[in-house]
Amino acid sequence: MERKISAKLLEWKSKDKKRMPLIISGARQVGKTHILREFGRNYYKNSIYVNLETNLSVSSLFENDITPDRIIRFLEASFNEAIIPDETLIILDEIQFCERALTSLKYFCEDANEYHVVAAGSLLGVAINREKYSFPVGKVETITLYPMNFEEFLWALQKDKLANIIRENFHMNRCLPEVLHLQALELYKIYLIVGGMPAAVKRFVDTEKIIEIADIQSNILNSYIADMAKYAINAESVKIRAAYNSLPNQLAKNNKKFQYKVIQKGGNANLFGSAIEWLIFSGIVLKCQKIEKALMPLAVYTDLSSFKLYMADTGLLVMKSGLAYQTVLSNLETDNIFLGSLAENYVAQELSSNGYPLFYWESKGMSEIDFLLQNGEQIIPVEVKAGTHTRSKSLSVFVKKYRPNYSIRISAKNFGFENQVKSVPLYAVYNICLTNEHT
Repeated sequence: MERKISAKLLEWKSKDKKRMPLIISGARQVGKTHILREFGRNYYKNSIYVNLETNLSVSSLFENDITPDRIIRFLEASFNEAIIPDETLIILDEIQFCERALTSLKYFCEDANEYHVVAAGSLLGVAINREKYSFPVGKVETITLYPMNFEEFLWALQKDKLANIIRENFHMNRCLPEVLHLQALELYKIYLIVGGMPAAVKRFVDTEKIIEIADIQSNILNSYIADMAKYAINAESVKIRAAYNSLPNQLAKNNKKFQYKVIQKGGNANLFGSAIEWLIFSGIVLKCQKIEKALMPLAVYTDLSSFKLYMADTGLLVMKSGLAYQTVLSNLETDNIFLGSLAENYVAQELSSNGYPLFYWESKGMSEIDFLLQNGEQIIPVEVKAGTHTRSKSLSVFVKKYRPNYSIRISAKNFGFENQVKSVPLYAVYNICLTNEHT
């Protein structure tokens, strides 16, 4: 299945003397190992793949001398393959299990950048945050791999032409023909259930049956729980699981600000703050920070005590919440708060995969804008609606206060632009990128 990260990998490969070792991070099961092995097979003469969690003989290599020449000699002897600059890809998987291997990337950058070295880690953020790893700052390039976004989902379904038409109409603010609009909305709803975890997407592509993906999603959720027990001390893992299990309840509220009391009566930041950090660094959840003032730069005006948490994959959220598939697929518009939360979660995923940090704005508890985007000198408010009812007092309040050049309203409505509001259908959010959301 085609992934957008492939283009970034090819760009990295072509950098020659400017190329640094590459680290790909992301939650478990998002496809890091598969994409790197495919990259090695398709674009290199040969590749050396090492799992530093399971290959203890290679892991032990990094305990002493970690100069590139010694590492190359050892790998050549271990795999009985020549490692040739520019022709061999060296893949160090699960690098969070070997701190010295992470440190060695610094020396590949400084002394041997003719070698193509990539590393991947599922819990790298947790390891660095908890173990105080010596991260080679400035000596590596990093990319975060997220679950497949909706456009990649369309590619997997061989709906490339539909994806391209959606992209063209986004840029032209031109309505999609009604038959295509309804088809795209139907596929969007299916995506909410299937999500973007590659194994779940592949099962759906192979079977065309939504019910076939439940066991895969359940296994992924169980693997996350297992990681919490394996990579955190006992007392901390209990808190991490409790915070994680509260996410559907947090999103089911009208006020989706994360509340510690939902986890446990009397809960507070001192008790659960580190557990929340673990979930964020593991890539399992996405954090959306509250903004006090919609001014540039947004990050300066964050209220660090107020935030929302979204799950990194809508399919896992649907599975974890127990939301009935038919509720998601229904064309009847209801007042179901959780459907609105699911749409918000989806938009958070799409924006994150396009490189946006997540922010929201609130005014005295009376008005709230779901997301704020900073693009150049523009601050763009983004409002999300699960259906076609799009009237909003909050957006009017924000526009009157900050007078943005334009606003974005994401809903089940077709494309359009009226009263400085750009209407973006839910299925077209993947087009909102850092460089192209001009009207």
